[in-house]
Amino acid sequence: MYCQYVAAPARGSYRRGMDQRDEVRDFLASRRARLSPTDVGLPAGTGRRRVVGLRRDEVAVLAGVSSEYYARLERGNLAGVSDSVLDALADALRLDEAEQRHLRNLAQAANQPARKRRSPAKPSPVHESLRRVLDGMTMVPAYLRDSRMDMLAANALARELHAPVFRYAEHTGTAPNTARFAFLDPSGRDFYPDWETVSRGCVAVLHATAGLNPYDKALSDLVGELSTRSEAFRTLWATHDVRVHRTGLKRLRHPAVGILELDYDVMELVQEPGVLLIAYSAAPGTPAADCLELLAALAATHRAEAFGPSV
Repeated sequence: MYCQYVAAPARGSYRRGMDQRDEVRDFLASRRARLSPTDVGLPAGTGRRRVVGLRRDEVAVLAGVSSEYYARLERGNLAGVSDSVLDALADALRLDEAEQRHLRNLAQAANQPARKRRSPAKPSPVHESLRRVLDGMTMVPAYLRDSRMDMLAANALARELHAPVFRYAEHTGTAPNTARFAFLDPSGRDFYPDWETVSRGCVAVLHATAGLNPYDKALSDLVGELSTRSEAFRTLWATHDVRVHRTGLKRLRHPAVGILELDYDVMELVQEPGVLLIAYSAAPGTPAADCLELLAALAATHRAEAFGPSV
């Protein structure tokens, strides 16, 4: 039915107990390498260039700082850097919104007192009222996700829609996590028809989170696991891409109903910092809407089989 072996981490992969200075260095160097002089209005010059992308002194000129100062920044030392310099760097390196936020998070971490550099406390259990909100969305698959891409809670339709993700988590004894599933379960490439896009998105989200919480041990453990077990993850991690997800279209291939093309919306929860509510929907009358109805019926059937008929 159609409804529309352990390898050593490569350079640039996540280091256990992430070295924040290395992250700064690699991020700035990667953004510099993707730009050519003509991209930023500088003369291309003649002859072969010794570096890929811009030279450090060219970035310094564009940012209005000395070459020595920029070299210090690219060595990973953001201590004491001002907002105006961060803005100038963002302009010079043509950073987008997500990259600018990442740079500021890295600077904030660099200036954080050592006594505050500890892993965040484990998230508290999902409040019962939030679970009721999720459960009340009977025709909209919705779930709560943290910044490490753990699925903290999901309504019946979201669990049915993401059945392969939950099966993999149960099989491995881990929390349902979309990044772990995408990279470590061979069926992930089938579940996500646009696996290349999805996998890049997963890595970009985790990279942004690492910039915000570089001392988060749970995040370090997750990325260390993925770096060790997945060459694809290591390769993408070395790109240092970051991204902000708000809305878009995602295709999923469900084993029971085939391919669904669903709109998704991402909402931040004010009362739960770092937790996102992600909801999928389909326009009425579309094949995807019909598939969601079938999945809702399947979810009800599976619930009845598990708990017995309601009275």
